[in-house]
Amino acid sequence: MSGAEKIAVTVTDIVPLNALVTRFEFKRADGGLLPTFSGGAHTVVEMEDGAITRLNPYSLMSDPMDQTAYTISVRRDDEGRGGSMFMHQSVKVGDEMTISYPVNLFSLDLRAKKHLFLAGGIGITPFLAQIKQLERFNGNWELHYACRSEALGSYVDELTSHHPNETHIYYDDQNQAIDLVNLLDGQPLGTHVYVCGPKGMIEWVRKTADGEGWPREAVHYEEFLAPQPGKPFEVKLAVSNKVIQVGEQESLLEAMEREGVDAPYLCRGGACGQCETRVIDYTGNFIHRDHWLEDDEHASGEKIMPCVSRFEGKTLVLDR
Repeated sequence: MSGAEKIAVTVTDIVPLNALVTRFEFKRADGGLLPTFSGGAHTVVEMEDGAITRLNPYSLMSDPMDQTAYTISVRRDDEGRGGSMFMHQSVKVGDEMTISYPVNLFSLDLRAKKHLFLAGGIGITPFLAQIKQLERFNGNWELHYACRSEALGSYVDELTSHHPNETHIYYDDQNQAIDLVNLLDGQPLGTHVYVCGPKGMIEWVRKTADGEGWPREAVHYEEFLAPQPGKPFEVKLAVSNKVIQVGEQESLLEAMEREGVDAPYLCRGGACGQCETRVIDYTGNFIHRDHWLEDDEHASGEKIMPCVSRFEGKTLVLDR
């Protein structure tokens, strides 16, 4: 991995939580202590899936101060690219795996007077670590968690039994919905909002908060985008002096790694900016899918985020 150091780990526990979500526990393979992290951090899990190496980011949900083990929860995506299926179907207790050091792109702003958490589905996981972090310091927080159904409500029982006053659950199939405008309107001064969940939910919260006059720096969100398939394309790497083909099911970043080109990353999901790459020349169209670049940067044709964005056209020359 380029961009984040690696840790050799052993899978020490696997717990299916419901029809879609399974929890995995990792301990250091050498028996040592894992690095501490802060709530909201993720790790990139390396999967050797036949001839393909998959690298997927997952939020750490264990206690940030517990150095004996890390836990993640993986939602199975039957329509995805195969990483979640590999975790669900191929990984067994006792397996040796490789993960990255924790990286945090979704940390708590500890200057906030209150933390308002909005979670959708598997987006609950970073909040579990953040809640453990805040509980150590009697932090002021409140959670609103939307699930598809009671059967798919991961960690609902744990949250409602340990934190009955702070936890509010909404089930889609019971037509329960977060009354966001009223919720935002009733918050004390100095509150920060954090949202993690499906793309539509994140956009809804950001747009609503913006419309209600919330300052942008008080609204935090995390969404790792999976690279979408697309037409194969060719790219010339000027520094490495290579011409490589990007297949329809792989990202530009994965194609570079496959060809032995060192390309930095931290999230692999279009959110961190680490893999930003300068475009030297192009004839064609970019398909930008990142959260990082501004609209004018997308329009300029001068930069691309190879982890999630693609290209359609004749010529693409990158500064790699």
